[in-house]
Amino acid sequence: MPHDTTLIGTIVAGLGFAFLMGAIAQRLRISPIAGYLLAGVIVGPFTPGFVADTGLAMQLAEIGVILLMFGVGLHFSLKDLLSVRRIAVPGAIVQMAVASGLGIALGLWLGWSFAGSAIFGLALSVASTVVLLRALQARDMVETERGRIAVGWLIVEDLAMVLALVLLPALFGAREEAAGGAALLQSAGWVMLKVVAFVAFMFVVAKRILPSVLHWVAHTGSRELFRLSVLAIALGVAFGAAVVFDVSFALGAFFAGMILGETQLSRRAAEETLPLRDAFAVLFFVSVGMLFDPWVLVDQPLPVIATVAIIVVGKSLAAYWIVRAFGHEQQTAMTVSVSLAQIGEFSFILAGLGVGLAVLPETGRDLILAGSLLSILVNPILFGLAVKRLRSEDEAGAAEPAAAAAEPAPPLRTVLIGYGRVGSHIGSLVCGRGEALTVIEDQKDMAAAAEKAGAKVIIGDAAKESVLRQAQVETASTLLIAIPEGVEAGAIVRKARAMNPGLLIVARAHSEEEVDDLVRRGADHVVMAERVTAARMAERAMLAKG
Repeated sequence: MPHDTTLIGTIVAGLGFAFLMGAIAQRLRISPIAGYLLAGVIVGPFTPGFVADTGLAMQLAEIGVILLMFGVGLHFSLKDLLSVRRIAVPGAIVQMAVASGLGIALGLWLGWSFAGSAIFGLALSVASTVVLLRALQARDMVETERGRIAVGWLIVEDLAMVLALVLLPALFGAREEAAGGAALLQSAGWVMLKVVAFVAFMFVVAKRILPSVLHWVAHTGSRELFRLSVLAIALGVAFGAAVVFDVSFALGAFFAGMILGETQLSRRAAEETLPLRDAFAVLFFVSVGMLFDPWVLVDQPLPVIATVAIIVVGKSLAAYWIVRAFGHEQQTAMTVSVSLAQIGEFSFILAGLGVGLAVLPETGRDLILAGSLLSILVNPILFGLAVKRLRSEDEAGAAEPAAAAAEPAPPLRTVLIGYGRVGSHIGSLVCGRGEALTVIEDQKDMAAAAEKAGAKVIIGDAAKESVLRQAQVETASTLLIAIPEGVEAGAIVRKARAMNPGLLIVARAHSEEEVDDLVRRGADHVVMAERVTAARMAERAMLAKG
């Protein structure tokens, strides 16, 4: 080739194999993250065939870490955390202590230093926010009390990990130059001072500047410029935090996301950066898989089994009994415990940091990666078993909704999907006619606006049959689909038509192809904005001439 294409080859191989393995994992009803990790193993140096550049992959992974943490900050809700603080804060701390203790015991048994064992145990104690949220969303449990406790629990764990990522380099990075506990405490204190200065800068200076910049860009009307500004803020703050304040990329990105998360443009910022965040998050998991040596499963089967047991059994049992001890019912305890029966992105970052500081043996990183792969593979199975176990107990609580569903529906009842710019206008017109309106929306702010307008609101993904049944589509007279995503709208039309053959379905489209697809799937009427706009403009022009 005329020029070096190592970077292109690494990205193509990473995304290509990630797509292939992720699709297989999705087909097998396994978390796609497991497929991404296995894709990394395939292109890694420990397996035959094509070998991607590990150094470049790790640099791309750093961008993935920044964008992942930026996304966590965007969705960080202090209000949600405070609502479950009485159980989430002490529960997460005690559970992490128990899991860390088990990990330390295993590390010492394997002959590692106490410091290495402590990092190993801490890595096993924190679950993956990505895996947990996907599991809860797949079962429409995010908005339930059980879901809020699990998410609040994970937020506490994430904050603890952010603190650990800051302190570890201070505690172990300077041990070659200085000896004694006083020197380490001095180093840790200096880093904490920098962290405090960084936090003060973010809340005093950046909190005033960044939202203003974002609002100014939004008013320009350029979607491309807005997307670019969000990425520049995320990457720029993360890099600046590392260079100026000597803190981690992760911490800088987290605070940048949290500050923007308090603005009215947070939802748009999250939507605009989601594709890039997903792409680099995939490369992050692939790069982690590249570090995994599969031979650890053969060379050290007992340590691998013990690691998985700590993650799946020890950590889950600790969480279960903690939740029960705080007086919550068995359903909540099982949901939280199963949610935590896996480890993910923070564990990888911590393992890499421990190896980089020469504190954690490379074997420890391999065990963490093996534990992550196996726990992510097992987690959906455990979630399914837990749901089946609790189904009989849920029947009693579902008796009242079932009775309500049995009541005769109003003569005219409309289900509206999406309460954005188009949906909110539709909702106002329907409610103004006095019709009963049920809105399906997955964004909290829009759902709150619909509820304020007088509609019954179902929070969830309308593409799922369970959500459509919760909205009682089978007894509705009209279904209005106001979301702009044509593929998702087509799936909704097909499922709704199968549930209610006599339902009047009106959908929204943005192209001739989408119109044909929606009609083919069962929509009665499809409104294409461009057609309506053209017709009205031509009509106005004719009236003006007449």
